Amino acid sequence: MPELPEVEALALDLGARLTGRAIHRIDVLEIAALKTVEPPVAALHGKAVLGVARRGKHLVLSVESGPHLVIHLARSGWIRWREAAPRPTAGRGRGPLAARAVLEPTDGDPPGGDGFDVTEQATRKRLAIHVVEHPEQVLSIATLGPEPLAADFTEERFAGILAAAGRAQIKGVLRDQQRIAGIGNAYSDEILHAAAMSPFHPASMPADEVHRLYAALRQVLQEAVEHAAGVPASSLKAEKRQRMRVHGRKGEACPACGDTVRQVIYADSTLEYCATCQTGGKPLSDRVLSRLGVRR
Repeated sequence: MPELPEVEALALDLGARLTGRAIHRIDVLEIAALKTVEPPVAALHGKAVLGVARRGKHLVLSVESGPHLVIHLARSGWIRWREAAPRPTAGRGRGPLAARAVLEPTDGDPPGGDGFDVTEQATRKRLAIHVVEHPEQVLSIATLGPEPLAADFTEERFAGILAAAGRAQIKGVLRDQQRIAGIGNAYSDEILHAAAMSPFHPASMPADEVHRLYAALRQVLQEAVEHAAGVPASSLKAEKRQRMRVHGRKGEACPACGDTVRQVIYADSTLEYCATCQTGGKPLSDRVLSRLGVRR
């Protein structure tokens, strides 16, 4: 799933390509992805792009004197820049293409040329596209928690969020978009590994542990944003995977201690961790594997 660093990089890349360009048309091919009716998508046609920003895991495209285009890429969505005229589509609802933006041609460009495609490589479609007058009209933006790299996201504010979460597991708290914006499954694994903390640790914790976790959160995310900046959209996923220390590294050696990275399976996701670094050498219980009779 694209998270804060990747969506930030996509916003920067798209903003550099789109700002000042006019939208010729936007075609929504996966009708279920479009979550709004008014204003219509056609309200964006012919409008010059003012910029592209990130809100949590959302991309927000602003145009002159018009509505905003808000895209949430969900788990398997992506943005693919297209230099040339688009090929004809196979038909509505076929393949990964959810929406297609075509820009007005500039001098030297072929008619109906460059633009970007919004794709989703998944059987369960979760990608969401909104056309709204104000981004806050999208519920998942209106209910976002604070941005973790913002100047006002202080250690004291973070401590208050953790205290309010009480006995909830810290892994879930870090991923909760209404508590903290932009962190998903991958970076919560990386933050907890950097903080040497169990994913099952209660959110309410002593001040010294809050300090350690806050420092790890800011460092992991800031470094990821810096690494992702300027990376082409086509390479961002590979760049993200390459940087991961424990997430997606089941069975590999922990880069910090050399122990084997372990995995816990949930109904629709997994987490990865190092027992030596994070849980005092004790493997975490995996209820899914236990039900299947698998010994770890």
